[in-house]
Amino acid sequence: MSPKFLLDGMLGKLTRWLRICGYDTEYVRSIPDDELIQRVADRGRILLTRDRLLYRKALRAGEEAHLVLGSNEVEKLASVASRFDLSLDPGCSLCPQCGASLIAVDKQRVRDRVPIRTFEVYDEFWICRSCTKVYWRGSHWRNIQNIVKSAEMLKFSANSGEQPL
Repeated sequence: MSPKFLLDGMLGKLTRWLRICGYDTEYVRSIPDDELIQRVADRGRILLTRDRLLYRKALRAGEEAHLVLGSNEVEKLASVASRFDLSLDPGCSLCPQCGASLIAVDKQRVRDRVPIRTFEVYDEFWICRSCTKVYWRGSHWRNIQNIVKSAEMLKFSANSGEQPL
């Protein structure tokens, strides 16, 4: 079973990257630390944070947490992938925006929702079940694949799972 994560307000971009790779993530912008830790406990999630104090509080409360290391998105994604032995494979299963499931749809269904050139060039489209955003593997897809591949390669040299206190 894949881990489920809760990310604090410092990790909005990482939230999207984990969703792109198919991992269930919840993102919380700004609530007090104690509420955040309680939400982790109530929802059976693992806290991901860059806040050392919050990380220590979560551990003291008996919750699983990971202090995300790295100075860029590749390193941050590799830090999490290394710690939880995640397979990083970009797909079209979760909405990067809201985290809901994506469903493949016939391109005619999105004809009026995408630019004309996009409709003419691409054949595969997905719609988010929740926010209804439309996705396709456009010119940005190569960049997504490169970032995820770089993180996958880096995870093997990332930290051994031990966390600094």
